[in-house]
Amino acid sequence: MGKKVTMEELVAFCKRRGFIFASSEIYGGFAAVYDYGPYGVELAKNIREIWWKEMVQLHPNIVGLDSSIFMSPKVWEASGHVGGFSDPLAECKQCHTRARVDHLLEDIGVFADEKMSDEEIGTLLTRHAAKVVCPKCGQKDFSAPKSFNLLVKSNLGNFTGSMDDPAYLRGETCQGIYVNYKNVVDTARVKVPFGIAQIGKAFRNEITARQFIFRKREFEQMEMQYFVNPDQAAESYEQWRQKRWSYYVDTLGLKEENLKWHEHENLVFYASAAWDIEYNFPFGFKELEGIHNRGDYDLSTHAKHSGTKLIYRDPKTNQEYTPHVVETSVGVDRTFLAVLTDAYTIEEFEKTDNEGKKSLDSRTVLKIPKKLAPVKIAVFPLMRNKQELVSKAKEVFESLAHNYICEFDDNGNVGKRYRRQDEIGTPCCVTIDFDTLNDNTVTIRDRDTMEQERIRIEDLGEYFSKYF
Repeated sequence: MGKKVTMEELVAFCKRRGFIFASSEIYGGFAAVYDYGPYGVELAKNIREIWWKEMVQLHPNIVGLDSSIFMSPKVWEASGHVGGFSDPLAECKQCHTRARVDHLLEDIGVFADEKMSDEEIGTLLTRHAAKVVCPKCGQKDFSAPKSFNLLVKSNLGNFTGSMDDPAYLRGETCQGIYVNYKNVVDTARVKVPFGIAQIGKAFRNEITARQFIFRKREFEQMEMQYFVNPDQAAESYEQWRQKRWSYYVDTLGLKEENLKWHEHENLVFYASAAWDIEYNFPFGFKELEGIHNRGDYDLSTHAKHSGTKLIYRDPKTNQEYTPHVVETSVGVDRTFLAVLTDAYTIEEFEKTDNEGKKSLDSRTVLKIPKKLAPVKIAVFPLMRNKQELVSKAKEVFESLAHNYICEFDDNGNVGKRYRRQDEIGTPCCVTIDFDTLNDNTVTIRDRDTMEQERIRIEDLGEYFSKYF
């Protein structure tokens, strides 16, 4: 294995190559909010599409949904978010900076389970108080932890501007699935076991911003809630655990040594099992995806608060029951960060000059899976000042762009163009040279091997259909 990329290197790379920008950067940025640039938006789109194919297209018993970001405040009261969706915060008594207690403990190598109560978190803080340092002033004097609700309030539909009766930006996407359970059962002809999948934005009022796009205030979730017979919940849960592990190794091509399982030690009262797939980010192993056996709590609580029966009647046995839920939940942003971390490579290679002399050179290359690459094919004219080469290159570009995201590049020499495309992960470069004008062939160069071959222009469609 090569040297592990640092977070500083990744952040600089994302800005330099147009993957991710700080939001409102010309105004000094906005903490824990980021914008996807030209290449980042393509990578994020590909991540969504691969997840959707894996979860919906390839599973005939899973259907899609796109629920609203705004929902009735009653949804969040029923789910417990209004009363209990919070983080424990402590305030520095010297400079009055507020910080999440779990983050303060994490900075000194003490890790609090996310299901710990505020009292348990406070006990940990007291036990390690001599080591816990304020990130702003460096003092070691904090108040007792207090809960801080993470829901983002809005005065939607309230023309007085008062927050006394707020609506909320959703704190997670799964509640939209639960409240649409009956609609899906009534309209989609689904039978248990079945799933509902959704990709959408969620919002959390994070106090402390850290770890780049790993923890954002506005983020995007890819979630699937699988509704099963209570007697089959445990078996289904184990099946989904294995499916999701295979997805990262076989479908996304992440290195298996960078993945591991983490079991939750303190389960919420309604859950019977909860495991996370963790990825070895630049800052260490952290949650990438959660797979949870949630029991019947979600449908039962919404049935209770709404007065609507959210049950399932088995068409063969007429048995009625409230389905149990197996949940898989992962963020687009965290997948994006894992893919970049896994693919970012600085490698040395041997090159030979025109006189046959060999020497070592190096390049930065994003060895991203072909199906995820933001740009699939780059097209070059050998020389930008030869109109016949430029015209032919544009002709090739236009023919390929119907089926692939392509980039036309005539800036600098071909070697520099290769380096630029390597760095953004483009799998193939097509160069139009003077031989092209004579025999209608082009040079195709592979990103990973750097090997080149000549292909006839009329054969490019078949070549790339097999390549990708």
